[in-house]
Amino acid sequence: MNDNKTIEYFIYARKSSESEDRQVLSIDSQKNELQEIVKRNGLIITDAKQESHSAKAPGRPVFNELLDEIEKGKAQGIVVWNADRLSRNSVDTGRLIYMFDTGKLQEIVTPSQVFRNTPNDKFLLSLLCSTAKLDNDNKGINVKRGLKAKAELGIYPAEAPTGYINNKYAERGNKTVEVDTDRFDLVQKMFEMVLSQKYTVLQVLHIATSEWKFKTKRGKKLARSTWYRMLTNPVYAETFEYPLDSGNWHKAVHKPMVTDEQFDFLQIILGRKGKPKPKTHVFAFTGLMRCGECRAMITCEEKIKRQKNGNVHRYTYYHCTKRINPNCTQGSIEEADLKTEILEKVLRIKIPPELHDWGLKQVKRVNKNEAEFTNNILSSQQKAYKACLAQISELIDMRASKEITREELVEKKPKLEKERDRLKELLDGIDDRATKWHKQADDLFDFARDAAEEFNTGGLEKKRHILSRLGSNLILMDKKLTIDLEETLIPMIEAAKEAKKIHDTLEPVEGIDRTVQLESAYSQNPVMLLDQDSNLDKRIQSPLSYH
Repeated sequence: MNDNKTIEYFIYARKSSESEDRQVLSIDSQKNELQEIVKRNGLIITDAKQESHSAKAPGRPVFNELLDEIEKGKAQGIVVWNADRLSRNSVDTGRLIYMFDTGKLQEIVTPSQVFRNTPNDKFLLSLLCSTAKLDNDNKGINVKRGLKAKAELGIYPAEAPTGYINNKYAERGNKTVEVDTDRFDLVQKMFEMVLSQKYTVLQVLHIATSEWKFKTKRGKKLARSTWYRMLTNPVYAETFEYPLDSGNWHKAVHKPMVTDEQFDFLQIILGRKGKPKPKTHVFAFTGLMRCGECRAMITCEEKIKRQKNGNVHRYTYYHCTKRINPNCTQGSIEEADLKTEILEKVLRIKIPPELHDWGLKQVKRVNKNEAEFTNNILSSQQKAYKACLAQISELIDMRASKEITREELVEKKPKLEKERDRLKELLDGIDDRATKWHKQADDLFDFARDAAEEFNTGGLEKKRHILSRLGSNLILMDKKLTIDLEETLIPMIEAAKEAKKIHDTLEPVEGIDRTVQLESAYSQNPVMLLDQDSNLDKRIQSPLSYH
């Protein structure tokens, strides 16, 4: 596939058992498809490697072995089903790009396009791997968002504790906590006995397990550790905290076992502090940040100061909960200063509208190739699948009319059924990858363009969403906020810097639209990793076009 030098390739197939790969072809199906590409284009294959391992984090043994062998010169290219099979993390993506830079790696071939050692190809490869990571991260965020929404409705978003059951007939995601009629009264009696202070905690446990023969809903004897956890779990009271140690309290809709006051008294009996009262105010950034000194969650409180002249001032402060280390030395930060810290990081990724529109044009061009290829493959596989079903039906008819023997049926039918299953798996695995990738890229560019303005003008939920979207591991230390920036946003920092330079220095040319000038400047800027003079269309094409 390179006219100047013969390239040898590794075939690499990967599929993990995680939910991210449910719709991905099996390893055997990936290898079969890749062998077709190899045969069609006359590629020289050094070896074929496979593994069942997630690409979310570095450390895949077979993948690392493959890259080590390329470093040693045993091959110069990789044939793979899709870019996300290679990497969903920044470390492995960075190593692939660096190997391109050093010339050790010359080509990565997928069914829909070829990546070579050119600025644009490396940018697109990095973007594809990064958007795959973004997709995984967003799934986790969406799950957390759904649990948070349930908690805000007063529905405990976790497995029901002893004394309660989850409604097994409700739809997944909408299961509520209801009274366990077999155990609720007994557990409530156990709480009341501790509250009466006539029995110790262990005496109540002994009575329940030995005299009442109390069993959990899994049919096991109630353990001492479980009993203590029950006594300290606020879900049994009228309000519960979710997530734990977040400082976010919610009014429960399920029937409480004890009142909030009784729960507080239970904690005093156990030698613990009573749970803090639920907050009456909603704060934008609670539950997202941790203390840089002791790693406890950052909480928030509002203080009112009344001056002698009658003026009233309200101040909102964020500070460590000190739940992990009561002696934590970190002070508080006023909300206005925290917003300034956040906005400073949002502004680093801000891109102008012209760069936003130009970037999406590049994505659209690649997306078109992906969509056309997917449709062609889908049509071809559907025909093959229908033909295979017809062959199986014909074989059964031939046996029924005694045109073939039973032995011939036993010999031929399993082969056709295996082929039928393989084709069915291929059909299930081919989805709207191109459309999905385009939407993710669209969301990314929109966020980089609009986040700063929306943070300034949006409400609490919008501000909270923008902060959570910036990245992970949000640490507040010495009134300074640090964030592990979302991987897909990192290229936007350099792009934003270069765009500002271009906009500041671009001299207007009479008769030429400024947008046209800007797009030309973007295309010629090496930091943008785009170079239209090197013939974009010829370097991003399906292997089907090679003869």
